[in-house]
Amino acid sequence: MEKRHCAILFYDRKADMTYQTGQIVEGKVTGIQPYGAFVSLDRHTSGLIHISEISDGYVRDISRFVKIGDTVRIKIIDFDPRTGQARLSLKALNHSRVRSHRRSGGRIRASLPEMRIGFGSIAGRMPKWIAEAQEGEKI
Repeated sequence: MEKRHCAILFYDRKADMTYQTGQIVEGKVTGIQPYGAFVSLDRHTSGLIHISEISDGYVRDISRFVKIGDTVRIKIIDFDPRTGQARLSLKALNHSRVRSHRRSGGRIRASLPEMRIGFGSIAGRMPKWIAEAQEGEKI
């Protein structure tokens, strides 16, 4: 009779890293769908970067930002330790001008080039027009 040896391995989830909301981590992109990118954080923890968390701007194609196999630096915006699932954000780490002003409560002001026409030129011509109108009333 042949004896077979069987090994039973137990996996302790606590041996992997524990994650918290707000933590910045690295993960590997494992899949891309039209609604987001799937990322593996460790052997038993994965997450989704929803399309709205890829960039501050409009995202037509997620693969323009990440590719399968890429290692990405992301922020955990929500984590469920029971399921090992995370909601992730790529844009939270890209501190754009728009985001920093919104957080500070400041208004965003566009810097426009100095105009040579517009209200300034109207204000300069106004005295001449008033004088012409007054002369026209005298006639």
